[in-house]
Amino acid sequence: MTAIQGFIKPSRRPGELGVHSLDHFHLAVPDLATAQNFYGEFGLNVGGKNNLLTLNTFGHPHTWGTVGEGPRKKFGYVSFGAFEDDMERFSERLQAMGIARLDPPPGIDSNGLWFRDHDGVLVEIKVAAKSSPDEKTEFSFRSGAPGERGAPFRSKTPRTRPRRLAHVLMFTRDVRKAIEFYTRVLGLRLSDHSGDNIAFLHGIHGSDHHMIAFARSEAPGHHHFSWDVGSVDEIGAGAMHMLGKGFAKGWGLGRHVLGSNYFHYVRDPWGSYSEYSADIDYIPVTCNWQGGDQPADDSFYAWGPNVPDDFVHNYEA
Repeated sequence: MTAIQGFIKPSRRPGELGVHSLDHFHLAVPDLATAQNFYGEFGLNVGGKNNLLTLNTFGHPHTWGTVGEGPRKKFGYVSFGAFEDDMERFSERLQAMGIARLDPPPGIDSNGLWFRDHDGVLVEIKVAAKSSPDEKTEFSFRSGAPGERGAPFRSKTPRTRPRRLAHVLMFTRDVRKAIEFYTRVLGLRLSDHSGDNIAFLHGIHGSDHHMIAFARSEAPGHHHFSWDVGSVDEIGAGAMHMLGKGFAKGWGLGRHVLGSNYFHYVRDPWGSYSEYSADIDYIPVTCNWQGGDQPADDSFYAWGPNVPDDFVHNYEA
């Protein structure tokens, strides 16, 4: 009998309650045509459904995000995936902690658990297939052999197509309250943090170094979506393509310390960012990650250009 190829059995940490994936997000922006252009040029597969844009990656059936229209740019909600047999326990946890259950937003057909976090941001936990990776994502670097050209001709460089949504970074009024809420309620674990300024959280059933992160601000909001690609060359090619399309503002190429990923951020039309990211640290289901409180100089980036003055400005505040 021929074995089915390409299937990785979902992993889980036995006996412990926690979401397994960052399933998708919803964002509102003033003009959908502008969003369609930006995310399409960025390399995503942009579709449409029920007056919303859908954001997929090419060759993957999962919808990582939806974009709707509103009077201004505003983060709508974040949805996390959980195993079906954990849903009753999550419901009991919400009740025990006095967290009010809410109805889904209008027009959304969902039997998930809806509630608000410490900042009032809408959160869903729902039954979903595990979309976070079960092993470290493949990263490639090819060095040319003697007598062989190593770099592709620029005219033949393929478009950068992200493989999946890696993480989202949110602004919060209180980083320590964010850590407490998302670890106690959703079962995430703290990977690393730097004082009260920034924190990174991962999933207990195997995930990247962070599936969600929080940076301190005067109000809640959204800073960036991070999209996984397979090489530094893909990061560079994506950055050059976006520059050629008029999206000149951003930050990179560089390498982070916490997470270790190579990056380039492209500023979107609303003051937030989409990140090309490659080779982020991975925390297996069997690993108890030894993170900690890192000094500021060791918490941001190992190398790269100077940070833009408004890089951490919260345009939703």
